[in-house]
Amino acid sequence: MAQTLVLKSSILGEHSQSNQIIDKVLEGKSGIIERDLAANPIPVLDLNVATALRSPAEDLSDELKAVLALSNQLIDEIKAADQIVIGAPMYNFLIPTQLKNYFDLIARAGVTFSYTENGPVGLLENKKVVVVTTRGGLHKDSPRNSIESYLTTILGFIGLTDVEFVYAEALNMGDEPAAEAREQALTQLAELV
Repeated sequence: MAQTLVLKSSILGEHSQSNQIIDKVLEGKSGIIERDLAANPIPVLDLNVATALRSPAEDLSDELKAVLALSNQLIDEIKAADQIVIGAPMYNFLIPTQLKNYFDLIARAGVTFSYTENGPVGLLENKKVVVVTTRGGLHKDSPRNSIESYLTTILGFIGLTDVEFVYAEALNMGDEPAAEAREQALTQLAELV
């Protein structure tokens, strides 16, 4: 059975447009592993977290061993998934901090990528990624659309190069444009997963 890893990062919980779109399309499907990064936050990358990710486990305190164990669990989840659905609302022109924290914990040299004489090589392969990105305004085809560039880069860095984006824009520009954008996103996401 195919497994789908769902990463939600909206701080709005049940009021989140990205969460609602994902939930409606995946409702009733089996093989779903969901991780809500806002409800269950990932530690922020700091000196302690970096130490946990770069040191031998036997040299770590119990607190740092827990950070390393969480990183290993997140990596095991993504490795086990056949496809990944990422909810990435735009907050101030970037992804939510919660999603950035996730990538900081799974981007590990020798585990999800390796350095070679020809540059870095991602070690996670053969997985489809669908990013559902929601925004209050219109940003898709403008320089303000930094989410697509960032996510394509970080996902490619760890080996995930089959990435599709589902946009729901103009969500704060009136009822009619918002309803139309949600409907288009639902249709497109249903076709991709």
